Amino acid sequence: MGDVEAAMAATAHATSSHFDERTPLLLQQEEGVTTGQRNDVTTNQGWRHSLFAFLEAKTLAGRWYERFIVILILLNVAAFVLASLFVSEYNDVGWAQRHTGLCSDWCDAWWFGNYPDNPLQMLNIGATSILEIVTIFVFTTEYICRLALADLEDAKYAGFMGRLRWIPTFFSVIDLVSTVPFYVDAFFLRNSDFVATSFVRMFRLFRMMRVEGRYDSALTMIDDVFAAQKGILGTALFVGFTTWMTVSSLYYVAERKNLDMIYCGAAPDYCPEDIDTSLCSIDSWGVTDCSKAGCPGTEDNPQPCYNLYNSIPMASYYALLNLFGEFPLIDQHSSSGQWVGTLTAVVAVAVFALPAGIIGNGLEDVIAARKEAQEEERPSPESAVVSSPTVPEVGALTTGFLASETTFRGRWYNFLHAHSSGQAKAFDRFINILVVLTAFSFMVDTLSDLPPYIHIVLDTFELISVSIFTVEYVFRVYVITEDPKYKKLGGRWQYMQTFLAAVDFLSVVPYWIEVCLTGKVITPFSDSSSTLSNVVKALRLLRILRFERYTHAFTSFDDVVVRNADVLAVTAFSALLVWVLFAAILYLTERDNPDPEMNVNYRTVPHSMWITLLNLSGEAPLAQYTAVGKVVTGFLGLFATGIFGIPIGVMGAGFEEVVEEENEDNIEELETRAVTNDEPNATNGHAANGQLQMGPIGSSIEQGFYKFVNGNGSVAARYFELCIYGLIFATIAVGVYQTMDGRTNDFREVEWVAVLVFTVEYLFRLIGAGADPMFSSGNNPLGSRLKFIASFYSIVDILAIVPFYIVLALPNSFVNEYDEFLRMVRILRLVKLDKYVPSLTLIDDVIRLKFKTLKVAFFAAISLWVLFAAALFLCEHSDGSNELDNLPDYGCDSDCTMKDRFQNFFDSMVYTGIHLTGDYPIIEYNWPARFVNFFMVIAAVGVVSIPSGLIASGFVQIIQSKNKNRGHGAAQQDAGWRAGDDWYEVHYRQLEGVDPPLSKWGPKIDEWQVAVNELLNGKQVTPDGPVEWTTLASISRVFILLVIISNVLAVLLESVPVIDKAVGNARGNFFDVFEAFSVMVFALEYMLRLFCAPKNREALYSSWAYATTFFGIVDFLSTAPWFVQQALLASGYLSPDDDVARIFRIFRIFRILQLEDFVVAFSKLDNVFRASKDVLKATGLLALIIWIGCGALFYIFEENNPNWRECDASVPLHTNISNSAPGCYDFKTTAACNDVYPGLCSQKAFVDMPNSLYYTAIFLGGEWGIVDFTWPGRIVCLFLCVVGIALYAIPIGSLFDSFGAVLGMGGDDDDEEDENNDNQGAETKN
Repeated sequence: MGDVEAAMAATAHATSSHFDERTPLLLQQEEGVTTGQRNDVTTNQGWRHSLFAFLEAKTLAGRWYERFIVILILLNVAAFVLASLFVSEYNDVGWAQRHTGLCSDWCDAWWFGNYPDNPLQMLNIGATSILEIVTIFVFTTEYICRLALADLEDAKYAGFMGRLRWIPTFFSVIDLVSTVPFYVDAFFLRNSDFVATSFVRMFRLFRMMRVEGRYDSALTMIDDVFAAQKGILGTALFVGFTTWMTVSSLYYVAERKNLDMIYCGAAPDYCPEDIDTSLCSIDSWGVTDCSKAGCPGTEDNPQPCYNLYNSIPMASYYALLNLFGEFPLIDQHSSSGQWVGTLTAVVAVAVFALPAGIIGNGLEDVIAARKEAQEEERPSPESAVVSSPTVPEVGALTTGFLASETTFRGRWYNFLHAHSSGQAKAFDRFINILVVLTAFSFMVDTLSDLPPYIHIVLDTFELISVSIFTVEYVFRVYVITEDPKYKKLGGRWQYMQTFLAAVDFLSVVPYWIEVCLTGKVITPFSDSSSTLSNVVKALRLLRILRFERYTHAFTSFDDVVVRNADVLAVTAFSALLVWVLFAAILYLTERDNPDPEMNVNYRTVPHSMWITLLNLSGEAPLAQYTAVGKVVTGFLGLFATGIFGIPIGVMGAGFEEVVEEENEDNIEELETRAVTNDEPNATNGHAANGQLQMGPIGSSIEQGFYKFVNGNGSVAARYFELCIYGLIFATIAVGVYQTMDGRTNDFREVEWVAVLVFTVEYLFRLIGAGADPMFSSGNNPLGSRLKFIASFYSIVDILAIVPFYIVLALPNSFVNEYDEFLRMVRILRLVKLDKYVPSLTLIDDVIRLKFKTLKVAFFAAISLWVLFAAALFLCEHSDGSNELDNLPDYGCDSDCTMKDRFQNFFDSMVYTGIHLTGDYPIIEYNWPARFVNFFMVIAAVGVVSIPSGLIASGFVQIIQSKNKNRGHGAAQQDAGWRAGDDWYEVHYRQLEGVDPPLSKWGPKIDEWQVAVNELLNGKQVTPDGPVEWTTLASISRVFILLVIISNVLAVLLESVPVIDKAVGNARGNFFDVFEAFSVMVFALEYMLRLFCAPKNREALYSSWAYATTFFGIVDFLSTAPWFVQQALLASGYLSPDDDVARIFRIFRIFRILQLEDFVVAFSKLDNVFRASKDVLKATGLLALIIWIGCGALFYIFEENNPNWRECDASVPLHTNISNSAPGCYDFKTTAACNDVYPGLCSQKAFVDMPNSLYYTAIFLGGEWGIVDFTWPGRIVCLFLCVVGIALYAIPIGSLFDSFGAVLGMGGDDDDEEDENNDNQGAETKN
């Protein structure tokens, strides 16, 4: 290219750059450039520049072309989605059939191109459509033009080589992917089953990123996040991967022989439809044989059924789902698998979530930074013209306005709108009560088994209330013209369009329309079968939004949208892109899945979009994917959910921000808490009648007993307090253990001892009540004791010990019927710990602190809950097409459907409450209900979670304030102190600049120790400088790394039955030889590290210190099990084929922890716990109480729930008329069923306390694997949904924050700590 052309290219590039300057987040036009100026930009610059400006939408015609391209892309995506509905091979409904359905051959030729023999077969290019041909022509022409004009986009693309450099750019690749497969399919693979032509339509969505610079604003945010968080992200990924492999290995050991985990969903046709896996067997290699169940292996299919955990790689997928917080196989785990599941739900999920949390926080930071930059670019508020002060408006009325009382309309305006008199306020309260009552009447009216007179009463009440609401609405509209805002022409119409007026209109007008159409006003039955009647009744619930005039909750949504419009525009587009793309991929991978349950949920793209929507919201309702599907869903869970969840999180966080801005916390509560914490103890004074009384409280005897039971004054007192702690946990553990079958009377001695000790403790507290500041009544010892007896803790103590004495006093009496319940009362002893570590007693403090914001947030949450529950009830109460398991507790013994779950509004409330926590254990919804759930996922989940989030943050604020005022953190700290530091970090800093000690064995040993230390640990020339490695040290480091990775791979491969069986267990097999070699390498490294530790500052210049650190223990455990195993094999106590030997081999997976030498992570976990100990102590106890308490309640309520009962096929479901034998569901308890049918009845959930704790731990993680509870169980379920899950999650959130602080994430916090340290140092000097 010549100089002139190059200069023109440079000028064009500058011009293009000017026009490409756009606000990164907001989709807006260029400021300061008018349409006329844009049209003049390319004047007199030649046709190439004009065409380039046209393609870049810099001209009027170009902008119309850009809109055409967007429409064309959306048409292609819609065509792909709809085309899947008319593939009769996968969708067998009548309207989808090719010749007899809705879409004929010409329909297919115009839009879809599903069939090669449609009217376009004359083109001989395979299956295609006119839409596809037009699209390919447009995209191909545009691509050729862009290739020719590439030098105008950037001068570096000039010439032939420049064009070659342009071809692999992002948008060029997207254009090629959008077009090239069509040509390959049409001219090279026209007779193959190549789906690329239709699938690439999904990738055309990426072309929309050209529009308004979306690529820069949407995808580069991910680059910014990785750049900003790369320091800690590697550590977090290592933690996550190690946790994943560990959990996978534990599940493999626990479940590899579990017959309930045998999967036959993809078994060939010669196998029975319902295979009894209890007849199958699993050999020592892990190979499953189901010949006795009628499904033998063949040469082509040697293992038609297999255990889902038959290898670590197989187990890793299901472990990954569990680590996402999803347990799709929740009711199939063995007892040992349930222990692993509980550990996973309680601990591992939080650790595994660190990478996702860091990426999520990073995205929030990047978005916040871009928003802040955008705010700075906008005009300052001072430059804006302010027409009038901003005044909050109630219901779109002029605040503070009162009409003239001289006119009829003015008086009624003041009565209905301004509430200017006592009578007006009383009427307003009456209307509010009527709103609540009408909402409740709708709920009750959905109960179909009520007597006729109840329905008559309800209908009569509805007629009266609607009449009142109608008159009130008419009067409100009539008198509104008194308000200055609505005095103009059309003022009444303007008012009727306001939010609250529209609510009033929709809550009354449909009722009168129904009356006119049906003539029915009062009926003696529930007409729930009438869709119109149900919709009209449900509209009553809109009246609860009238309370918006007091809370301003929903009117804050427009503020949220305006504030976050930039972020929402980009992230919503990215979320849509991810959703459609993954739905399309899973449609193609799973529609041919041999498992009927899987392929029916992916038979069309709309079906796939429903399941993918749930996947992207963090759910995994299905698990038996194909190999490709497992990879896709694993990637989707790891990364795509974060992108999809951003707009949902932005809406929720934005709403919370607005609510908190408008409703400040009650800071006085924190100050009150501080004063309470600083009150003198019992020896200095007490509070009486609100005033502090100085001096000792009570008699010397009372003081002695008070100090003793509180662990003060003597060593015996401290040991007594520790004894109380130990007995509380011991009796809880024994109580849990005794619920297991056949263990009822085990460890009764522990209960005897505990009750006696608790009785003595209670008497001591009763005696010492006069010296307790909480109960002291001056010189009135009786009053002090009565106060104590009536106190919360006294009642807990009584309930914890009295049942034991009742059972002892009344043996073989009616008390035996409630023995199980009385045994569970022991759980209350956990609450005794609240005396020492306040947790439950902080709840009222949290409510007072957050009362204003909680009031608004709870109104929004409850309103959405009620409205969505009504919507789901309307959609599902007559849904008889989706089949379910038997639900005998709900009156359905066979052929159950969704209408058996949604029998009334109250049923719907339970399932909606679960969904609003973000969980979807139920997916069998009809299409109207799926649309309702879509809006729940998108809009409601984030808002409904706000109250629980506020409660959680309130707890942290209260605890931190309390500990701060108690003087926590005032201890002396050195200059390098960081949260969570312990003796090791202190000693390490003290050794800075200190030379290592000389060896007592002479200078030669010193030289060798230094040399070995530099070989293993490198050489640090300066304290803060980088570590230098010699060539030999680098080679040895890489060698050790490869051996560690090879060991992990060897464990994974050896767990695969086919590979393990092929290698065998004979002496000298490959795995044994490699293991011996690895052990020698690790043992040699361990001994060398012990040898050089006196010259290694990381080991505190001590071999013993190294051996007791995390690194030393890991190095020791990497070899010790092998030597133990060899000793047991040599002595004959262990056989190579034993499962115990396999467990020893699995121990090698923990060698992955040796990578800690390369990435520091787990060695800091103790620091993490110390950094969050204050919050952990209080909220950890609260979480424990919630977990065990709710587990006990679920066990009591659900132990004999017939919905969880399974009986052998020989047992009738109900009483057999011929022989009067009771059926499976006729028994009150499963034990009673087994008395009549020995061993033929079983309960699959909540069979004992360990099992109940397993389920409850998973529920508290937000995963509801089973949901068909009894009504008492439903109440426990709703408690967990509303507050339990949030309170349980506080310790996990605290650990996450501390992990970041310990590893240096979050500079602000560190700066704050440094400032605090400086202040403390200054105070010390003073």
